[in-house]
Amino acid sequence: MKNTIKYPFYIRLSFTLISLISITYILYIGQAVLIPLLMAFLFAVLLLPINTFLQRRLRFPNGLAATITILIFVLAFLGILAFLSYEVTGIASDFDSIKKNINLFITDIHRFIKSNFNVSIWEQRKYMEDVAQDSVKKGKETIGTTLISVSNIILDITLIPIYTFLILLYRTHFMVFFTKLFRKEYHPKVQEILSQVKIAVQSYVSGLIIEMITVSVLTSLGLYIIGIEYFLLLGLITGILNLIPYIGILIAGILTILASLTGTPDVSLILGVIAVNVVVQIIDNNILVPIIINTKVQINALVSIIGIIIGGGIAGIPGMFLAIPILAIVKIIFDKIDSLEAWGYLMGDNLPKKFIWRHNSKNKTTPKEAATETSEENYLTPNSYDDAAESNKMP
Repeated sequence: MKNTIKYPFYIRLSFTLISLISITYILYIGQAVLIPLLMAFLFAVLLLPINTFLQRRLRFPNGLAATITILIFVLAFLGILAFLSYEVTGIASDFDSIKKNINLFITDIHRFIKSNFNVSIWEQRKYMEDVAQDSVKKGKETIGTTLISVSNIILDITLIPIYTFLILLYRTHFMVFFTKLFRKEYHPKVQEILSQVKIAVQSYVSGLIIEMITVSVLTSLGLYIIGIEYFLLLGLITGILNLIPYIGILIAGILTILASLTGTPDVSLILGVIAVNVVVQIIDNNILVPIIINTKVQINALVSIIGIIIGGGIAGIPGMFLAIPILAIVKIIFDKIDSLEAWGYLMGDNLPKKFIWRHNSKNKTTPKEAATETSEENYLTPNSYDDAAESNKMP
């Protein structure tokens, strides 16, 4: 006979919180290894249908199928990189025009500040020189940090395809590991969790790709209408940077404004660029994200924002990108474990319209009132709130 020990609520709550804090700390201290591995896991799950097609339909061996899948992935990445490099070369050739127009634009800003805020051009330039001197003093530290960041990015770019290939190659090995990790009576639940994790990750990453393409097309179209020369490049950069929560679109807007100065320093053109980015973001946040992203990952906005902030604090931009899929995986696990189901509901976005407390009959003040409700529960499930409210309205 199997004995199950049931701990008090405060002990279970403490264990849950300690486990979450420990996992977060492990991610922080091991981010150099874990972040590329997690990125590779996302790409491996995304590429799994291609690998499965090559194995089952075309009868390719596992190693050959994984190799071809990674080659397709790398070639697609290199194709995007080659296009960006070609377009950036064109912008670099117009660097003199950009520099000239930036100076004219700064002069217009100086005049605007002088006429509206009574700050002389000399005072403005003196302030800019002081800022520039402070930047020069910190230049060595900035250069060192930048070099370290670039070297880490290059290392990650090299490791991610290798990790992705190995995950695809050894995925059956990992499945056997999970079957050995849990007893046989838990295998159906483990299988269900892994299946839902695969579907959630595939849906989320594919949704991000669709969102990236849509934002790129809309931005390119808007920039073309207002007359920006490198509209295709800037649209693609905006779509890619839009994958970075919050700060990505700001960086894309600054790059677009600088690139727009290849033709003219006209302020109206810059305002047009800002308007295009604002309109695209309104469409993205109110139409694309709710339809494409939120339907794939059932995480409420509060948990998403907190997760993105924590992810950024742990691992910077990669942590912000990985926050949502990690939260989705955690929610799936919570939903399938009885003792953690409440936490899964807390992370979800299934909001009830009403909540009405229901009490046991022993709490009634009179025997007559107690006799009318002898089988009431102390709580209601999320799906029964509205039904309870309707029943209370009945005479």
